[in-house]
Amino acid sequence: MKLVFLLLLQVTGCAHSRCFCQVKGDLDDCDCDVETIDGFNNDLLFPKLQTLLESDYFRFYKVNLNKPCPFWTVNSHCGLRDCAVKPCSPNEVPEGIRSSSHNKYSEEANEELDECEQVKHLGAVDVSLSAETREALLDWNKHDDEAERFCVVDDEESPDSQYVDLLLNPERYTGYRGPEAWQIWNSIYEENCFKPFTIKRPLIPNSFQCTSGSEARTFYSWLEGQCVEKRAFYRLISGLHASINVHLSARYLLDDSWYQRKWGHNVSEFRQRFDAELTVGEGPKRLRNLYFLYLIELRALAKVLPFFQQPSFQLYTGRAEEDQNHKAMLLDILQHARSFPLHFDETSLFAGDEKEAAKLKEDIRLAFLNISRIMDCVGCFKCRLWGKLQTQGLGTVLKILFSERQIEALPKSSEHRPSFQLNRQEIVSLLNAFGRISTSIRELKNFRSLLAEER
Repeated sequence: MKLVFLLLLQVTGCAHSRCFCQVKGDLDDCDCDVETIDGFNNDLLFPKLQTLLESDYFRFYKVNLNKPCPFWTVNSHCGLRDCAVKPCSPNEVPEGIRSSSHNKYSEEANEELDECEQVKHLGAVDVSLSAETREALLDWNKHDDEAERFCVVDDEESPDSQYVDLLLNPERYTGYRGPEAWQIWNSIYEENCFKPFTIKRPLIPNSFQCTSGSEARTFYSWLEGQCVEKRAFYRLISGLHASINVHLSARYLLDDSWYQRKWGHNVSEFRQRFDAELTVGEGPKRLRNLYFLYLIELRALAKVLPFFQQPSFQLYTGRAEEDQNHKAMLLDILQHARSFPLHFDETSLFAGDEKEAAKLKEDIRLAFLNISRIMDCVGCFKCRLWGKLQTQGLGTVLKILFSERQIEALPKSSEHRPSFQLNRQEIVSLLNAFGRISTSIRELKNFRSLLAEER
């Protein structure tokens, strides 16, 4: 009788936290576990990262929210007040950020490069170029840069691009949902994740479509039969989707009255998105994919450390002392990222035939490039802002992981331009995107506690 009681107690306890019963232990395709990530992120990295992201260099993000959707007609933009984004006035953005060029890290570094180039030009036989040739060279450089990118980068010089203060426009629940919101994710999964149209992906109930148990089994059977690279790509997208849903559940509009607007954790919303029973087993899988995404982004931060260690690199805002302190904070975070004991081993990727590997890399690059274009189809401006930032951040992660040789070959002197570059948009999106994933992992701890209180 006592044994039966204990079993019932176990089942009841799990029923109240079905979101997390399967979110523990080792992760697929890597030598790491959920518990190690929780401890490392929540106790060490998360608080440091939040402090850094409050600095001026990382809080101001330049974005074009008025680009037309390239795939279908967006009939109307969300009219909800929480969908609105308030851009910065020019005097709110530090002058050093406003005046910085595409690849400028500091005025000093830029001047050093200019002097070196002038000396080389003095010793050259003939450096004069026609206007047509100069334009062609600019086009070639732009083409080379685009060939390395995994996402669309907004033109910072466009009059439609504006600075946005991310701290004043936080990612949270806006009320944007329904057929238009569903179309965004459906297009991402159905057209850009290498899935045949005959294979139905698993959908949670109460969605605009529903998947049977047999269709879900068929999907995961198909996924397991794919190469590790395509499995990883799907899990990255699924993890990003899960992370966004965690944010929306954690910053939900709980009270909207004439005297107050209260934002906080909505446990019911979280359970609807991640409870194993309510999602027919899909929710916990998505949370595990969130942890996989964390590992991939953490690995990229560890790999890119040498780039940020270059003496010429600065988080330039024009305030020398602050810039120096913030670079030290960034390097400290990246050193901690490198010290993580159970990193994802990216050498398992693209390890086969060289030509096939190159084609697979290009297929993945083009698929993610397409996903970044889909972000311009999001009807809610605040959702579009954070969607563009997080896809650009993940695109920068992929760029880093696929540029290992260029990073290892970074010059020791500022006399030579490195072959690997990150512009300010990529740097800001990289750290803020990881900040969002880190926040999601931390919020899971909060939801675990809130669910446990309901027992």
